[in-house]
Amino acid sequence: MPLHEQPTQAAPLVAPGRASGGAPGTGAASGGAPGTVPGQGTRAGARRAARRRKASGGSGASGGSGGRPAGAVGEGLRRLVPQALVVAFLAGGTTAFVADDKAVRLSVDGVPRTLHTFADDVGELLADEGLAVDGHDIVAPAPGHALADGDEVVVRYGRPVTLTLDGRRHRVWTTARSVEEALRQLGVRAEGAYLSVSRSAAISRHGLALDVRTERAVTFLADGRERTVRTNAATVGEALAETGITLAGQDALSVDPGSFPRDGQTVTVLRITDSRRVREETVPYAVERVRDPELFAGTEVVERQGVHGLRRVTYALRSVNGVQGRPRRIGEEIVREPVSRTVRVGTRRPPASVAGADGLDWAALAACESGGR
Repeated sequence: MPLHEQPTQAAPLVAPGRASGGAPGTGAASGGAPGTVPGQGTRAGARRAARRRKASGGSGASGGSGGRPAGAVGEGLRRLVPQALVVAFLAGGTTAFVADDKAVRLSVDGVPRTLHTFADDVGELLADEGLAVDGHDIVAPAPGHALADGDEVVVRYGRPVTLTLDGRRHRVWTTARSVEEALRQLGVRAEGAYLSVSRSAAISRHGLALDVRTERAVTFLADGRERTVRTNAATVGEALAETGITLAGQDALSVDPGSFPRDGQTVTVLRITDSRRVREETVPYAVERVRDPELFAGTEVVERQGVHGLRRVTYALRSVNGVQGRPRRIGEEIVREPVSRTVRVGTRRPPASVAGADGLDWAALAACESGGR
């Protein structure tokens, strides 16, 4: 049966009515003792008892009708008559009893035996033998099937299996009695697969946990080459080791090395090179403007020239498979402090206009005051 058709929800291993911890039934193949189907044993016993009483009663009447002589008999004959009646009664009852008996072959989990039963159907037979079944078990023919002499009844008990298949966990039931048989029933491709339990291991009625990793094709891209490996490894890192590709320094993979490798997956090996670069950069000087009431408004005088400073900046560089990434600034130091430029700005109001002064060159006068010619 394919894996997707198996039940994935856990169900009780022992159906209601099964005894736990006792000795197994006569035909059971497991260590636990199954219970009985409720009511079947009582009803079956009552019906068989009724058939025996009917068979015994009918035979007695038949024996009595022909064994009593008419008329007087001798003393010896009177002693023989009761004995003859008893013999006839027993013979008739035994015939009916034997006619209802059936020889049936019962196989429980592959262990066959032949038994005699008065059960009318398969369900009564299982109840008489103390065998309980539920929805995870197989009974052939079905419990309601009528029994006849020479019939064969097969019972196969279900077993719970916690199956982890390629990293995914499932709860399934199987009637297989070995790991190899269970894999066939579940449709699991076991060729080249890793099994946590031997294929020949038996599966008890209590079930087992089974980890299966099938063989998968994984491709690695490294150093400009493509390498494909068939593996049943549990992690990408283990699959990488099978290819002979090694990682050094800051090398990494495009996926988590601890992740489960999927069939058809492609993984890129990242060759990473880290380096540092130091660059000298100019530190601009600041400009300080000082208000000077001695200078006329609109006049500026440079009192001190500015000088740029110098700093060294360290950048981290990372190259991945030969492609350099964007530099990352990680530190700096000042080599020379900048010297600010000082400018005096005049705030003095110019003098009021006077007669004959309209023709004065005020700009030239201001320049003269500031030291110009």
